[in-house]
Amino acid sequence: MIGGGNTAVEEALYLTHHADHVTLVHRRDTLRAEKILQHRLFANPKIGVVWDHVPDEILAGGTPEVVTGLRLKHARTGATRDLAVDGVFVAIGHTPNTAIFAGQVGMDEQGYIQTVPGSTRTSVPGVFAAGDVQDKVFRQAVTAAGTGCMAALEAEKFLAEQGESPALAAD
Repeated sequence: MIGGGNTAVEEALYLTHHADHVTLVHRRDTLRAEKILQHRLFANPKIGVVWDHVPDEILAGGTPEVVTGLRLKHARTGATRDLAVDGVFVAIGHTPNTAIFAGQVGMDEQGYIQTVPGSTRTSVPGVFAAGDVQDKVFRQAVTAAGTGCMAALEAEKFLAEQGESPALAAD
């Protein structure tokens, strides 16, 4: 598992149900994950941590589809070393695909579109945001579908308040 945040630690813990050993590779000497997750990670005998390294290359066996290892590079010295692994999972962050809206709707420092709490309304009347562009906590298909439904209902209400028929507005 590559990463040091909540997602990487959660996924490393989950993988222990399916693997004999999980190695978490992190580019720093401390994790950014919440303390409770770190405690669970460090307490799990099936997990080892490689500090201050970044992935440099995924090593393959006789065919490109078979992962045999990971070449790691030390974050400060640049020295490389190979680690035998059967698979590689990456959880190094999430950047919402919102650049097209920059400067047009309110966004937070990570680029997520800000919405009114309990709503999908943005800082621009008639513009609604749903799913991964505004949900930095769950980022799941089911929650995206739910907020998508909310946005559709709120858009319909907005159009009705403007005297527009939703069916005509789509034409």
